[in-house]
Amino acid sequence: MDASTFEAILYPTRLWSRPEVLARNCPVPGMAGVYAWYFRKVPPGVPIEGCHRVEGATLLYVGISPSKPSSSGQQLKERVRQHYNSNAFGSTLRLTLGCLLANELGIELRRVGSSGKRLTFADGEQALSNWMEANALVTWMETPEPWVLEPQLISQLSLPLNLEHNESHPFYPILSELRKSWRARARELPVWGGG
Repeated sequence: MDASTFEAILYPTRLWSRPEVLARNCPVPGMAGVYAWYFRKVPPGVPIEGCHRVEGATLLYVGISPSKPSSSGQQLKERVRQHYNSNAFGSTLRLTLGCLLANELGIELRRVGSSGKRLTFADGEQALSNWMEANALVTWMETPEPWVLEPQLISQLSLPLNLEHNESHPFYPILSELRKSWRARARELPVWGGG
């Protein structure tokens, strides 16, 4: 991998906050690309040895949009905003962060909706959004085929919060088991009926 290919991700001119991304004049382009999440505060238990850092923030996760050539519709802008403002059902990053931060934030994964098949942090999603506002920063790069670059990035960097393409990372089995245990626990609880 030529480091210059990922200069916008590894050496961004700036990192963007949740209020900036969710603002009416959102800076994220409506194009295909790769996005990278940097964190001011690292969730408990996440190893950061070997992780890339920028401006005191640690790179822990990368993602792409769209996820494959046949995907249409969702681009960088929609996907990044979804991570900042959706729920664990619609965002793998939020699911991972919520599982890691559940005890600290006092939240739990629950079954929601009429079918009870969707898993979110229910009324805890706001606490997760607040944590992301204080700690999660994002940057991105446009590229027409992000699915080609994602495996290269993950294989070359230490990205403890990525699972796909990242089976060799030492944190992979720990994070996989944590997410699995939270899902199992949520399925044992009654469907959440809050507003």
